[in-house]
Amino acid sequence: MLGWGVERLRADMNRLLALLFHQGVLDEQFLQLQQLQDESSPNFVYDVVNIYFNESEKLLRNLRTLLMDREFSDYKKMGIHLNQFMGSSSSIGAKRVSNVCVAFRAASEQNNRSGCLRALELLEHEYCYLKNKLHEFFQMEQQRALAAGVRYPMQN
Repeated sequence: MLGWGVERLRADMNRLLALLFHQGVLDEQFLQLQQLQDESSPNFVYDVVNIYFNESEKLLRNLRTLLMDREFSDYKKMGIHLNQFMGSSSSIGAKRVSNVCVAFRAASEQNNRSGCLRALELLEHEYCYLKNKLHEFFQMEQQRALAAGVRYPMQN
């Protein structure tokens, strides 16, 4: 019975990942990140993704602050934030977030404030979707690890 629960959780995790790949939310870079995880660093992917989330929250706040300033004109500074966001998103395999960063950067290079505002909304939406789905994935992974690690004494 215990093994069945572990296998069911593993299957649920695989289905979720398959959905995220099918939707274009993630790309093969996420799988490469997973391959770096082993017994010596069992939380590697979780740790890397959490660092990504923390940095992304700061970058989103910075982008929103820049765009909300009525006197805003520093599109070069916005481009720097977007390059950081795009690079870190690519490094964890966050394909749709990275793609929105590319479109956002194009709007900023054209000094298109309304285009930047629309891109920021889309970026926040894609980022939240990614964050929610990866939290769901990591919760399943944690449940699977706990279920696999639980050992009951043998009954006579």
